[in-house]
Amino acid sequence: MLKPLFTSLAVSLGSLALASSALADYPQRNIQGTIQWGAGGATDNVVRSLTPHVEEILGTTIVLTNRPGGTGVIGMNHVMRQRADGYNMLFGAENPQLYPLMGLADFTYDDMHTVNIIGQGLVVIAAPEDSPFDSFAELLEYAHENPNELRMGGTGAGGLPSTVHAMINAVDELDVRTVTFGGDGPGITAMLGGHIDFMPLSLAAAGEQIRGGKLKGLAILTAEEIESLPGVPPITEALPDIEGFLPWGPFWGVFVHQDTPDDIKATLEDAYEQAVGKEEFTEFLQNFGAEPLNLRGEEAQEYLSNWQSVTAWSMYEADADALEATPEALGIPRP
Repeated sequence: MLKPLFTSLAVSLGSLALASSALADYPQRNIQGTIQWGAGGATDNVVRSLTPHVEEILGTTIVLTNRPGGTGVIGMNHVMRQRADGYNMLFGAENPQLYPLMGLADFTYDDMHTVNIIGQGLVVIAAPEDSPFDSFAELLEYAHENPNELRMGGTGAGGLPSTVHAMINAVDELDVRTVTFGGDGPGITAMLGGHIDFMPLSLAAAGEQIRGGKLKGLAILTAEEIESLPGVPPITEALPDIEGFLPWGPFWGVFVHQDTPDDIKATLEDAYEQAVGKEEFTEFLQNFGAEPLNLRGEEAQEYLSNWQSVTAWSMYEADADALEATPEALGIPRP
């Protein structure tokens, strides 16, 4: 009677030993990485620049596959449906934090485990090179004295310019006319032609034009001046109270299934923390018009929550009718 019991016990102990060994040796094979946006875009460029550093640290190959579509829903849903064993990772941008608000999906990054928030794209408020304003403080003062006169470039409700405009109006009043374009590029062309007075833009799109003297940087959406745009003041010089909304901008992150074993989560977090911190990658991000964040754990979650709060309420105040739900109904607190 005892022999079957001992045999069963031995098998169980052996299985536990094998499981522990598998955890200790992770990764034992290639890791599959899903990029939720197409080849050549910002997320793709950031991920493919970072991945070789991670592969070196982990001693394995990360096989990257682009699965665009549905504003990133297709790629994220694919990873969420895979086994929770650490061999499927998602590389994504900020969009999932707004899925319930836009009626695109009922999940967000809260439904996955955040390995690392890699970095954040920076935002600059730009004006034509012959603009009479040398800073955003000067533009804001003029707008106070001449309401609804200045023309601001926009990209529609929920776009970067409208979100920045809403953040500014949350702490001050910027009464301007909005001229809508199909993206950063057409807006920059309009500024170069003198058809609009200013526009909030991604630094990746406007940086070279500003450094080349074709556009003028009035403010960078940070609390401190940045090295890549010397002389362009942080927006907090004009609006000290906006610091509570910062840092803000498009971001990129690495995520795995929520139920991934804790030891594997820690291994991945350590690897990405080392990789993002490498000087070569940091320089790449800065040249790309972004800044490294390198957040994990509670800091990463706080960042995600703050970004969601600021952006969701800004979108709601800009055009509530365009949303499928309200931030309040989704339990998203006001910033």
